[in-house]
Amino acid sequence: MVMSRVLSAALLLSLTAAAAPSALTAQTAVGGQVSPFKDTSMLKPPAGAKVAIIEWEDLECPACARAFPIVHAALKQYNIPLVRHDFQIPGHIWSAQASLYARYLQDKVSPDLATDYRRQVFASQYRINSQDDLKQFTDNFFKTNGKPMPFVLDADGALKREVDADKELGLKLNVQETPTIVVVTAKGWIQVKDVMQLYAAIDQAEASVKTVATAAPVKKAAPGGH
Repeated sequence: MVMSRVLSAALLLSLTAAAAPSALTAQTAVGGQVSPFKDTSMLKPPAGAKVAIIEWEDLECPACARAFPIVHAALKQYNIPLVRHDFQIPGHIWSAQASLYARYLQDKVSPDLATDYRRQVFASQYRINSQDDLKQFTDNFFKTNGKPMPFVLDADGALKREVDADKELGLKLNVQETPTIVVVTAKGWIQVKDVMQLYAAIDQAEASVKTVATAAPVKKAAPGGH
């Protein structure tokens, strides 16, 4: 989707601002007004990445289900990482347990299989209406993939602590909805309020990184130096 020149300029400016303290909290959004974020210090790409997507999701959230294939297609196209966080919405009756199953698969079995589990849960939301439905769905998923269901899912509470830590991080940021999707660079971030604008946001972020790299001064060797 083509963005207006004014919006493009605003995004680029927010991401390429000089590295002053205010620039580190540069903020903008596509597809709507930016959320009232608080502590944005966690909105940075992981080590070694110039651009990344950070997302807070709830496995029982229909909007997260719609966003999932778009987000993951973008990850593949741009070859950028995803930093995913669980964030359960109050009133959802099975998403907390589903996130524990997903964490078990991620930590104990295979990150790729955990992603596929999330994908299939999102695709099957319409027929998961209770904890029993979720258990039956998950039993079938494990069986289909040739994996034994754990007799005790989270004996020491480590998985729940991971999920709780994700939610605490979201509360620190002041996440108020799912999905909350943010495209980040080392110098700024763009919140994606409309997932159909995700590609435009990534394009802007990557352009800002290239602009900063091009603008960086080249140090000249001193006379007689090597």
